[in-house]
Amino acid sequence: MNPPINSPLDELGLNLTRRRFFESGGHLLGGAALAALMPERFAAADATVPAVDRLPGAVGPHFAPKAKHVIYLHMVGGPPQQDMFDYKPQMDDWYDKDLPESIRDGQRLTTMTANQKRFPVAPSKFKFSRHGECGMWMCELLPWTGKVADEMCFIRSMHTEAINHEPAITFMQTGNQITGRPCLGSWLSYGLGSLNADLPAFVVMVARSTLVEQAQAIGARLWSSGFLPGECSGVSFRSAGDPILYLTNPPGVPGEVRRRTLDGLQALNERTLERIGDPETRTRIAQYEMAFRMQTSVPELADLRDESQATLDLYGEQVTKSGSFAHSTLMARRLVERGVRFVQIYLNHWDHHANVSGRLTSGCKDIDQATYGLLTDLKARGLLDDTLVIWGGEFGRTVYSQGGLSKENYGRDHHPRCFTMWMAGGGSRPGQIYGETDDFSYNVIKDPVHVRDFHATVLHLLGFDHERFTYRHLGLDFKLTGVEPARVVTDLLA
Repeated sequence: MNPPINSPLDELGLNLTRRRFFESGGHLLGGAALAALMPERFAAADATVPAVDRLPGAVGPHFAPKAKHVIYLHMVGGPPQQDMFDYKPQMDDWYDKDLPESIRDGQRLTTMTANQKRFPVAPSKFKFSRHGECGMWMCELLPWTGKVADEMCFIRSMHTEAINHEPAITFMQTGNQITGRPCLGSWLSYGLGSLNADLPAFVVMVARSTLVEQAQAIGARLWSSGFLPGECSGVSFRSAGDPILYLTNPPGVPGEVRRRTLDGLQALNERTLERIGDPETRTRIAQYEMAFRMQTSVPELADLRDESQATLDLYGEQVTKSGSFAHSTLMARRLVERGVRFVQIYLNHWDHHANVSGRLTSGCKDIDQATYGLLTDLKARGLLDDTLVIWGGEFGRTVYSQGGLSKENYGRDHHPRCFTMWMAGGGSRPGQIYGETDDFSYNVIKDPVHVRDFHATVLHLLGFDHERFTYRHLGLDFKLTGVEPARVVTDLLA
């Protein structure tokens, strides 16, 4: 006989309880049935995987991972590949000539250039030189990065379908152009958990650019857990002031009072969870507990006084400026050093529709020495072997100029057909230069790598078979790489 319904809350709890009948551990028959129906991919982690990589509450990898941490450096806006890594000296002879229709081949255009009467070729104004034993060409704006070229695995043949920022960034982060899906960091938080109970598994920082001309909207939708458990969402650290708001107890409130308050809230939340069964209540309990532990761990994390001057010098003069890219990369190293699984850094103002000369020069200055410092520091501490560093944007830029063109300045529109990304450490192949584009840096002509292929490769380095790493939602087995074909690019693996 059902209990009396005295309020809308009672009715909600009853309905939710009915819906969850076969999910509840208290119903032995339902639990047994689910266990019998559970496909192999939901089984426990492979017994050959070291115990440290199969943490309580985490799914665990399918095989021993080469990478245990990720630092993802996303340049928001789409860096111009032909001005940074995809050297095309042949374009000097094409200055201000129209891009051949055979090259553009009816490509979809954005609204920014769809009405242009011409598509004049804009050769890169920057000089290039080879770096490292791998001989990678880099532009003159990246002298520090060039020093660690042999640590990097370059992919010059990335491509995507998305041509505008919002769907392109969402696709790069979540594997789908529509918002609402879990991002890569959330998938790895769900799969691996954290190595430090006092810090989140997934941390996000939005660094501040020196030159502010054209920014894209960056928000929590990009580090959302989607349909995964709420505790898998990224925790955003602020770029100025305290990294996390309200970590410090209010004046006159000692730690023991805060502890008793949280214990009381937890008791109430647990009663609500037992009564209604809403998984978001479990998330709230976990967040309160994590916040309490972070009162101690975050101030220690943010205090750079224990860093030597030699280490600070690696990252450049802006390293002590809170919110700078250099400061963010040093914080990323400190986070992975303390067991955080996934650190995402966003840096805006890479949307080069105009003033490539000024914007790219400023952006490269922001990242150049800091990138060198991060890779050098990680390697010196023995962290690069199991930390995968990723650099890239959401798409590339066109070889033709948007707006006015001169040999000293020009703009470039969005270009999804080819762009460059790189990885370093974490089992990626150092010194690899993979993929090739045509003379115009417009189409991939050798070894294409789709965003789904890239995701499959990253998951592989972290011990996951992308086909088996799924989560049941709305009756479907969702995965980061979606339903279309994806492959692990083995040539990118060490």
